Amino acid sequence: MRVAVLSDIHSNLAALEAVLADAGAVDAVWCLGDVVGYGPDPNECIERLRELHAVCIVGNHDLAAVGRAPLVDFHAEAAAAARWTRRQLTPENREWLMTRPERVVLADQHATLVHGSPRDPIWEYVLNTQIAAGNLPYFDTLLCLIGHTHLPSSFQELAGGRIEVTLREAGSCVRLSEGRLIANPGSVGQPRDGNPAASYLLYEPEQGTLVWRRAPYPVESTQRKMLAAGLPPRLARRLAEGW
Repeated sequence: MRVAVLSDIHSNLAALEAVLADAGAVDAVWCLGDVVGYGPDPNECIERLRELHAVCIVGNHDLAAVGRAPLVDFHAEAAAAARWTRRQLTPENREWLMTRPERVVLADQHATLVHGSPRDPIWEYVLNTQIAAGNLPYFDTLLCLIGHTHLPSSFQELAGGRIEVTLREAGSCVRLSEGRLIANPGSVGQPRDGNPAASYLLYEPEQGTLVWRRAPYPVESTQRKMLAAGLPPRLARRLAEGW
């Protein structure tokens, strides 16, 4: 089995299509939330995932877009994008977002899927070894897949309870072992590691391998659509910077 693991698409259809083309033939698509927010193509991204029958959980920006997260918890530009997204969503796509779960456990694939962390599936950022260690009691599978930080990274449980954190570049590979692994594919639609290319990973459960990948896409086309839609200009500019 070959799975494309995506997160934080953020309504960026060009980036999503680039990732799907780069991944090639896969048996499943798993999305770790924040399908919408920031970008210009919320309906198109949702509909693409629906076409693929993707397993998808909900993220904080998804909740904001359907009125289930207070906009006071977002910075001004993110809140403006959430309000814009609310006005764009079709009733069918709004309902689809409303019914996404906060957590999915795929025991036969050794994986738990959340957006933020297993301890706090919506809001917690897993950014260091202390936070990662605190989350180990909250999942039972070998692998926990997370998003939210937009950083391609992994937190590996080692002997003695130590945690090793690694930022992952394109082509980086990890094999599941006896120690549990928290892995973040990075962001499809708004990377924040200084590389504007869309980030995702390929997971093969039978082999127990994860490979991080990058897919360049025409950033300027998404920027033009954002500006034409009246979305905050800084949200468009940052796509080219990868921050």
